[in-house]
Amino acid sequence: MTIQAPRWATLVATFFGSGRLRPAPGSWASLFTVLLWWLFASHHVSPATRVPVILVLIGIVVAIGIPAATLEERASGRKDPNYIVIDEVAGQLVALIGCPLMWQALLAGFILFRGFDILKPPPVRRLERLPEGTGIVVDDLGAGVYALIVLQLLLHFRVVH
Repeated sequence: MTIQAPRWATLVATFFGSGRLRPAPGSWASLFTVLLWWLFASHHVSPATRVPVILVLIGIVVAIGIPAATLEERASGRKDPNYIVIDEVAGQLVALIGCPLMWQALLAGFILFRGFDILKPPPVRRLERLPEGTGIVVDDLGAGVYALIVLQLLLHFRVVH
């Protein structure tokens, strides 16, 4: 008998099905995250409240994403299946903290996050060893922190405008 994750967990873990897109489902989820943040923040969030709002969003994604990823991983019978992409959503949001809503900065945040998520520099790779959904999500939060630091340095030194 196969175990099936609850529908809500599948929707969350796959970020409403974007984890089924090919190639590179994680990149699709990151791209959709950047676009959704840009649309939402530019129309509904004042510049003064963007950092608190994105921090709340990250908290919500992590709080819902870890149990969803856990249930979906268990149902798949595989460790960190590539169609679970809620971790990319969380990590990409971290990378965008304090990012201006200009295409150059958003693109740089996207590229930096995807690069750090793929390379997983120390100690990010070790975070994958955490159990189930925690390991799935937390390593991408680490990659997001690396991307955030580099992006903020690029913005500070006006390499990216």
